[in-house]
Amino acid sequence: MIAKELTIGELSERSGVPSSALRFYERQGLITSRRTAGNQRRYHRTTLRRVAFIRASQSVGMPLSVIGGVLGFLPEDTPPTREFWLRASACWSEEINARIEKMERMRDRFTECIGCGCLSFEQCALVNPGDALAEHGPGPRRLIEP
Repeated sequence: MIAKELTIGELSERSGVPSSALRFYERQGLITSRRTAGNQRRYHRTTLRRVAFIRASQSVGMPLSVIGGVLGFLPEDTPPTREFWLRASACWSEEINARIEKMERMRDRFTECIGCGCLSFEQCALVNPGDALAEHGPGPRRLIEP
């Protein structure tokens, strides 16, 4: 008979995710457990699918905040349904498209610099003479903004 609940060690072994990451996911509200009388965690078997969803989402660069928002559509201890995947896809479309645009912009700017070879002050998106971009905020402004 297949147990309905898993210990953290079993969940870790089955999912391939370290126990420390599972505890982190739980603190972030991405997964839940119940506690036994001895204060040990017990995870519903459907948590395996949640963890798989989290890991797959992370592998394509989705931030945990977006992942958590999507998981909010899925009731606890419920495996993902077709409706869930459709809603997840809709939530992701905008985020994925924004990431693709940003990556294409980075590729194009780096390609130009590599092609140039001289890092000229007139063309290079990386050069910031006199720190003129500081007034626009922290970070690589020319690389992250269109």
